[in-house]
Amino acid sequence: MIEVRNVTKSYGDLKVVDEVCIRIPKGKITSLIGPNGAGKSTLLAVISRLIPKDGGEVYIDQIELSDWDNRELAKKISILKQTNHTDLRLTIRELVSFGRFPHCRGNLTKADWDQVDLAISYMGLADIQDKYLDQLSGGQRQRAYIAMVIAQDTEYILLDEPLNNLDMKHSVEIMKMLRRLVEDLGKTVIIVIHDINFASCYSDFIIAMNNGAVVKVGTANEIIDRSLLTDIYDLDFHIETVNNNRICIYY
Repeated sequence: MIEVRNVTKSYGDLKVVDEVCIRIPKGKITSLIGPNGAGKSTLLAVISRLIPKDGGEVYIDQIELSDWDNRELAKKISILKQTNHTDLRLTIRELVSFGRFPHCRGNLTKADWDQVDLAISYMGLADIQDKYLDQLSGGQRQRAYIAMVIAQDTEYILLDEPLNNLDMKHSVEIMKMLRRLVEDLGKTVIIVIHDINFASCYSDFIIAMNNGAVVKVGTANEIIDRSLLTDIYDLDFHIETVNNNRICIYY
């Protein structure tokens, strides 16, 4: 379990994470939703120790974040940032192999390469794995970076807007793949996502944020609520139920 206790983060006078307290259970997909500037990405970066928190505590499996050894934490938590870029000319297979670094320090064994192959297969990239990143579409490149995170083989997988640059078909494929990671491999997935309907259909729990604070935590049925979403997004919503999923209609 990941437990966040009274975490704060500010940039100058702007408090972007404000006394956040949440518990994220194992073996589930938990989505963070909210408008731009709600604090979602910053909270994810704090949990992964990409950026330091100003106050509060974060516990990963009952060990406070500051007490984790860097290498051991990299075996426990992986994160895909919102913007990814490398100046190195790499193939997909080479990029994905970087995910094994916390385990092998660059000296990949057969077991490491097997994990790389599994991640490439999961993301449907096997037929183009020898292509260079600069030869790929934006969607293919995004899938390659997600494969690198999967190859890291951590218990907790944090993804900051992983559907960026993906069309509808590939977005659906990514979300189905995340469900398989949870259901088949027991992973814990925490995702920042802007598409509320994807959050509704694929999440076990949703954390709704606004102005740096948590507004409400609950299941899709509890969060996909017209009054709640209208307050958060300052936009009128209509909610329909389709195949037992609550779907937002907004214009």
